[in-house]
Amino acid sequence: MNPVKFYLSDPWLEPFKGIIESRINKCILKEDHLTGNGNLMEFAMGHYYYGLHHGPEGWTFREWAPNAEKIFLTGIFSDWKEKPSFKLNRINEYGDWEIKLPPDSLKHGDLYKLSVHWKGGKGERIPSYATRLVQDENTKIFTSQVWYPETPYKWKIKDFRAEVTAPVIYEAHIGMATSEEKIGSYSEFASKVLPLIVKDGYNTIQLMAIQEHPFYGSFGYHVSSFFAASSRFGTPEDLKALIDKAHESGVRVIMDLVHSHSVKNVNEGLGLFDGSPGQYFHTNERRNHIAWDSLCFDYGKDNVMHFLLSNCRYWLEEYKFDGFRFDGITSMIYYNHGLEKSFTAYNDYFDGGQDEDALVYLYLANKMIHEFKPGALTVAEEMSGMPGIAADTSRQGYGFDYRLSMGVPDFWIKLVKDTPDENWDMSHLIHELTQHRPEERIISYCESHDQALVGDKTLIFRMLDAEMYTGMAKTYHSFSMDRGIALHKMIRLLTFSASGGGYLNFMGNEFGHPEWIDFPREGNNWSYKYARRQWNLALNEDLKYSFLLNFDNAMIRLHKEFRILDDLYVNRIYDNNYDKVIAFSRGEFVLVFNFHPTNSFTDYGIPVKGKFKIILDSDDPGFGGFDRVNRNSYYTSTRKAAKPTLDQPFYLYLYLPSRCALVLKRETVKRAIDI
Repeated sequence: MNPVKFYLSDPWLEPFKGIIESRINKCILKEDHLTGNGNLMEFAMGHYYYGLHHGPEGWTFREWAPNAEKIFLTGIFSDWKEKPSFKLNRINEYGDWEIKLPPDSLKHGDLYKLSVHWKGGKGERIPSYATRLVQDENTKIFTSQVWYPETPYKWKIKDFRAEVTAPVIYEAHIGMATSEEKIGSYSEFASKVLPLIVKDGYNTIQLMAIQEHPFYGSFGYHVSSFFAASSRFGTPEDLKALIDKAHESGVRVIMDLVHSHSVKNVNEGLGLFDGSPGQYFHTNERRNHIAWDSLCFDYGKDNVMHFLLSNCRYWLEEYKFDGFRFDGITSMIYYNHGLEKSFTAYNDYFDGGQDEDALVYLYLANKMIHEFKPGALTVAEEMSGMPGIAADTSRQGYGFDYRLSMGVPDFWIKLVKDTPDENWDMSHLIHELTQHRPEERIISYCESHDQALVGDKTLIFRMLDAEMYTGMAKTYHSFSMDRGIALHKMIRLLTFSASGGGYLNFMGNEFGHPEWIDFPREGNNWSYKYARRQWNLALNEDLKYSFLLNFDNAMIRLHKEFRILDDLYVNRIYDNNYDKVIAFSRGEFVLVFNFHPTNSFTDYGIPVKGKFKIILDSDDPGFGGFDRVNRNSYYTSTRKAAKPTLDQPFYLYLYLPSRCALVLKRETVKRAIDI
């Protein structure tokens, strides 16, 4: 039985059915063209062929450089000179070059590069499939390094299978994960940060900045070497040990995969690798990304497909990552990169401004990833809402498991920045948090890592501002402080519980980290003061950060213990803009929010039937609340009338303190009690 095509669930897509089917047919034809009688997994094996490899007979190195006329392997083994014994041979018309060397010619730890000659020029290059780079502390120059330790890493968990449940994602950056003013390491993250994430209940870690990048302050998004794990944070074995430890704790690890563009750096990057600007990238006006100062891949080229698909398999295979968050999907699939466009009409997805080669690549990448590792998780950072992005390829979608709901943090920041909470529209609020395309599941989040950077502000910073530096002691109270703490909890709980599939939090935001992120740069005298996370604040029981961390622990446990997010259906029960009250159900849970800044309500009726117990409330004193809720009682819906009749609805009558949220769990009961 064939799965239902995704576009049949949306009648507004009927006029574009032909374009959708044409695009998918293009994907299928490209797959047939690339694989022949094989499959995508076998095609995506470039890392086995290209690059440096060691075997019983010695070393083999291969590179693809069709425009090159001569290539030499240079390094400490050749005194960094172009020696005839280290000259590569061109072995076919496609532009593949090869050299075979005896076992004693190279050793673990040797530094090396390529010297590439082309008509009219030459240059030092880092191999395109290099798996290990190191940076000179003085010159800051990156160099390839032979990495073949005598004892390969031995995995403790060889075949990790993540529990089939909604992803609750902790987004983290290895380098800024320590409290010290320095670059943190894979090992420090494994020993100090991973236990905190596990304790908090997150089931997925999303690691940023893993692929090697020349500029630390790029947050890892200007990649130069796509197959190399950044050596800033330690060795490949250190990263493997981190992933292994996460798997031992039952936590999956995905990585930010940057295939949307590449760094412009000539010496480190691929831009002029063999002297030709068009080896990997466009050569026309589409070459340069006007907003990111980077180079745009030409996804229509078979060799680019081979390179990127092999890269996907490599990270799954070599490091046992459990999937990817694909960066910059919107930028990939539109000629204008989605810039200055609001996407308010369906025609915006089908007006000819789309790069169908990029869509083909995404289809093939997702299909290959899920064939190679069936439990892998793929998330699209896509803001336009392109139909089919998060629909399975079997349904003629592009195969992502989830789409990152980028509009949600933008909505929250704009709301907090521009509108006093007494004027928030409850109906509009719940609509924004629950809307998504019918065929897709989404990952919701309150604020992105960009909003923690210098030049922007997190939600807690916008609400508390300077009081974050003076008012976080538990002995201190003010109207603005109490407001900010209360809304921080409510915003997070509402976003989490109303999400259409999963939830994401950026490292430190769960406890309201007080300072922005500012990577070392000339403007701050290359300081690491703000490129860190101050865990001591959250773990200090005298400070209110611990209230927010405790609340996050309890909120995440709603999924860890009860799997609240696995039921995708969010049933809107009630919203009252005058009272500032929202109520909805999700599976066996009823969630009620009173956003009113001053009014608390006694016996507030919520039209729902059943017997319930409060399992979480934001007014708990352990979360910095004021203990106005009775958490020990059972609450049973009733027909509250002088002479109840069978046609009268049931109401759950609750005390709703101002700026408070309740999570109630349905209890087993034979019947509701009439009064």
